[in-house]
Amino acid sequence: MQSLPAHREGLSEYELERLENIRQNQAFLSSLKLPQISEHLRPKPKPTQKGLKREKTETEMLPVRKSLRIQNKGPQTAITLEMTSSAAREPEEKAKKAQGPIPLDPINLDEHVRLPEDLINLWNEVPLEQETGMSDLKSYQQMLQKLSINDDFVVKVVKDRICSAAFHPSSSNLLMAAGDKSGHVGLWKPDAEWGDDGVIYFEPHSRAVTSMAFSSHPCNLITVSFDGSARSMDLEKAVFGEMYRSPSGLKSFDFLSTNCSTLLLGVWNGDVAVVDRRTPEKLHESLYTMAANPLRCVHVHPVQQHYFVVAESSFVNVYDLRHLKRRNNQAVGELKGHSHSVSSAFFSPLTGSRVLTTCMDNKIRVFDTSQMNGRTPVLKSITHNMQTGRWLSKLSAVWDPKQQECFVTGSVDRPRQIQVYHESGRLLHTFRNMDHLTTVCSITAFHPNRNILLGGNSSGRLHIFTDSFINQKISISLPVC
Repeated sequence: MQSLPAHREGLSEYELERLENIRQNQAFLSSLKLPQISEHLRPKPKPTQKGLKREKTETEMLPVRKSLRIQNKGPQTAITLEMTSSAAREPEEKAKKAQGPIPLDPINLDEHVRLPEDLINLWNEVPLEQETGMSDLKSYQQMLQKLSINDDFVVKVVKDRICSAAFHPSSSNLLMAAGDKSGHVGLWKPDAEWGDDGVIYFEPHSRAVTSMAFSSHPCNLITVSFDGSARSMDLEKAVFGEMYRSPSGLKSFDFLSTNCSTLLLGVWNGDVAVVDRRTPEKLHESLYTMAANPLRCVHVHPVQQHYFVVAESSFVNVYDLRHLKRRNNQAVGELKGHSHSVSSAFFSPLTGSRVLTTCMDNKIRVFDTSQMNGRTPVLKSITHNMQTGRWLSKLSAVWDPKQQECFVTGSVDRPRQIQVYHESGRLLHTFRNMDHLTTVCSITAFHPNRNILLGGNSSGRLHIFTDSFINQKISISLPVC
């Protein structure tokens, strides 16, 4: 006979049976997942109306149907009816953007209104030099726990589903950019009075803005799109300049030089193009065909910038730019183990000794790329649901640029959440808010030098998690050194 636990010794057979019934009832109630069900039944708060206002579309008045018999007309043929109904349903085709520079005209500002002067000053602000040292993991986790969100930090920045987002590198002001699936770009400064609750809205592309980043010296917002164009948003000249145009869609890019003058562009058809922004001709310097297509992501090593990683289909490879040929290129490192398409692959931000991949096989993987000798072992594989469906942007895990061992990713789990992991697979923090985080944020990013996290969703809204100091002092601008 098995010995009973100390707290059950001396109990009668009836009392033991009663305790066992209680345990079984508790297990049964747990299996019903009542807390999750109650969360679904909880009345959901209305989405914030801050930011871009919903445009009222006028309902088209259809002609009144009249009896052909009363009008003494014969019956219409099936062909005539089909042509009439299809003409009424046919949507207007979106016009492609003209080649060359496009005037920087905000859609949501009155015509002939100049861009705000304080926006231009912020745009050209030189960020302060930041210390490159990382916080210890305990301090970093405590910092994450202090980040919070409120109603002022959920704003509609673009009209449609967000496909890309970026922070301006300013150390004293908060400015964000987002691009959507229809080619729009929105700028948002939370404490600004311009536009719609601090949002200014443009349309530089005709298809999805697949990637964006701020350059330095001078500061421009670089955007690439599935319409095949790469553009540079220049507030001083008030134009979206065109740097490159491809017959195939552009999916991703990264800077090949510290002064951001040279770009590495990833083309959807599997090509990688090297583009110099300083040349007047909008052509590539070099063009290389990789192993497979479609290409989904390119990223440059932060220290040894001749190395770059490419995610194509279910392949992730590291290449050496110094030894590339037009075709049939040999990878210096193969990151194996992906059984489905790979959404993204990124070098760790400070040393490049790790590569973080996100795959549709429901895995986030961390690879060791400290040695470029062909062997790139996987250090950790983390199970994470990636099945977003067709109406959401794909999830993509991205590093925190200030803490190279940690990364953030959106989640499709309920209640809605954003998660931060250590490269060991340890979950450091989960951001939840039943009132202000009620949708999947597929696009996530940390600020390059401040403790701020953004998440973008399918309705064009940005969600900002900040520490309490910024929540209270957001309207105060610190002096620029």
